[in-house]
Amino acid sequence: MSIRIYGICQCNTVKKARQWLIEQHISAEFIDFKKIPPTITDLQHWLTQIPKETLINRKGTTWRKLSADEQQNALSSNEAAINLMMNQPSVIKRPVLVNNQRVLVGFDAQQYTEFLA
Repeated sequence: MSIRIYGICQCNTVKKARQWLIEQHISAEFIDFKKIPPTITDLQHWLTQIPKETLINRKGTTWRKLSADEQQNALSSNEAAINLMMNQPSVIKRPVLVNNQRVLVGFDAQQYTEFLA
């Protein structure tokens, strides 16, 4: 089983998710967005399962710093959303958990349990 968790190591939600995985004895590769931004292939794949309105963290500082035009543009097409997420990975909702090509965003212990079953 190939489990990967994407995020930023300082993010509290990512820390909780990683700790939960450790407590469940589930091995997962951690990819830090700050060091290794997601690829266009990653983002295209994620968007086949997660709507851009969910994948883009519209509550975060990075999103709020964008102009209204930039925000609208990112929500208007997958291509614009991908460009934004590649250039500013901090705008991606975290963590992104990938298990055998399936994708889950955010952290909820019950959802993780079901997702990884």
